[in-house]
Amino acid sequence: MYAAACAALLMTIFLAMVRAILGPTVFDRILAVNVIGTKTVLLIAVLGFVTERPEFLDIALVYALINFIGVVAVTKFVRFRHLGMPERADEAGDI
Repeated sequence: MYAAACAALLMTIFLAMVRAILGPTVFDRILAVNVIGTKTVLLIAVLGFVTERPEFLDIALVYALINFIGVVAVTKFVRFRHLGMPERADEAGDI
């Protein structure tokens, strides 16, 4: 039964990988990478449950946080073309 869950997760990761490669827009690709990260977290949690190693849940939580921060950073970079404060005041819209 757990093998079927792992196989289903791997299949959805593969389908998301196809969407990440083919996706017509950059936002489709970002969403696909987010799905891959989420499914990887689930896969790590299932493998931790199957092998009776609860420390895998800690690894899955850290991976989920890194995935979230990474997706937010990439989305912000794609939208605004920088990650920090704008260099000039007129770029911030304070004119």
